[in-house]
Amino acid sequence: MPNNASQSTILSSSEAENQRVQESPQELKRNLKSRHLTMIALGGTIGTGLFLASGSAIHTAGPGGALLAYGAIGIMVYFVMISLAEMAAFLPVAGSFSTYATRFVDPSLGFALGWNYWYNWAITIASELAAVTLIMKFWFPNSPSVLWSGLCLAIIFSLNYLSVKGFGESEYWFSMIKVVTVIVFLIVGVMMIFGILGGEYIGFKNFTIGDAPFHGGFMTILGIFMAAGYSFQGTELFGVAAGETDNPSRSIPKAVRQVFWRILLFYIFAILIISLIIPYTTASLASDDVTVSPFTLVFDQAGVAFAASVMNAIILTSVLSAGSSGMYASTRMLWDLAREGKAPRFLSKLDRRGVPVNALIMTSLMGTLAFLASFFGDGAVYIWLLNASGMSGFIAWVGIAISHYRFRRAYIAQGRDLRDLPYRAKWFPFGPLFALTLCIIVILGQNYSAFTSGAVDWNGAIISYIGLPLFIAVWLGYKFIKKTKIVPLEKCNFNKS
Repeated sequence: MPNNASQSTILSSSEAENQRVQESPQELKRNLKSRHLTMIALGGTIGTGLFLASGSAIHTAGPGGALLAYGAIGIMVYFVMISLAEMAAFLPVAGSFSTYATRFVDPSLGFALGWNYWYNWAITIASELAAVTLIMKFWFPNSPSVLWSGLCLAIIFSLNYLSVKGFGESEYWFSMIKVVTVIVFLIVGVMMIFGILGGEYIGFKNFTIGDAPFHGGFMTILGIFMAAGYSFQGTELFGVAAGETDNPSRSIPKAVRQVFWRILLFYIFAILIISLIIPYTTASLASDDVTVSPFTLVFDQAGVAFAASVMNAIILTSVLSAGSSGMYASTRMLWDLAREGKAPRFLSKLDRRGVPVNALIMTSLMGTLAFLASFFGDGAVYIWLLNASGMSGFIAWVGIAISHYRFRRAYIAQGRDLRDLPYRAKWFPFGPLFALTLCIIVILGQNYSAFTSGAVDWNGAIISYIGLPLFIAVWLGYKFIKKTKIVPLEKCNFNKS
């Protein structure tokens, strides 16, 4: 009886808090359900990285190299996810790892991570809008780029403006389309490999051509790590969405358990099937043209009518989904920065539905960068924006790993019981330290070839590494101005307000 009474009190207190948050005009609304949270994380990762970039990875490093790179990054992302889940289940806030870094490491690191993450997703929005112009010109080759970029921007703005529940529902169905597509692809691919569809038995013969399964050596595989990392970016979205989830202590662990294994399964099996069916030496694998997407090539070889048009439509929904998720994440991060006094105060305003409209408008303005596509060439701008945002995602993961390491150490230093955590990450401290080490290796070595091919490729180096000095400048600049210091473990703030 005492245990039941205690549990009832806890549940009542939790329900009262949720009700208070929902009714307050100054707080976000906790209207996201567990299924929304799962699909937000899932939808943020299954997109152009899988449908387009996977082919280039296979062509560059061979089937074995691509599988190794995606597998290693997948393991690293797993440790990042469980680290974030432990903190988010205990302290669900929209500021997520920016708030965690502020509380458990150094306020200057939290400031830099917050702005870095906003920049990352704001630029990703722009790159997705640029991708829309590439996709739509498949059907309308002579149409102006600005038309499709503007229309896509209006759609994802509207999805985020309506309400958080509206965003959650749209993301749920966008993600469902992608999940079904990947499942159908896996089934069709397996049937093709074993000759069930009427073609020849393929087996593993494409793993033995040339110098397969590994092509180009270790440094080539290292170069694929960045592409793999970009593909997995978005898994951390559930940490941001935790601030608007109705029952984060239960929803977050559930989302982590479901999402990671699904994503890893989809990516690894999809790359394996592409590699088995299409020789890695096929030049079209390296193209970013949707008409020769590896998925399109497989479906076309299977005899699926209008394969290019079907995949074009699916990739279009993927781009809309990724853009909508990016706008959601960057808007919430900007709102939280403003709420903590790290961004202009007017950005912290919420409307009666709990939507940070000013932060949404500011973030949307960044999306207009995609309009440059109509002046400088769609493909070039898209690739530049893609590379410019790639570094920022790894920096965010570094911040999560450091914050979790300090979170757990501070939690124990203050005499707290680990059994009281709603979710406890396994493999501590190996998990965050492994993720931290691998992220740093990838960050430093992502474009080593710019410095090893005789004359230095300054353009490639700047595009690849520009995010790192910007982040360091923001971090140290805030630290110098505000005179911040590393928070002692005994003084880390675990209050849930």
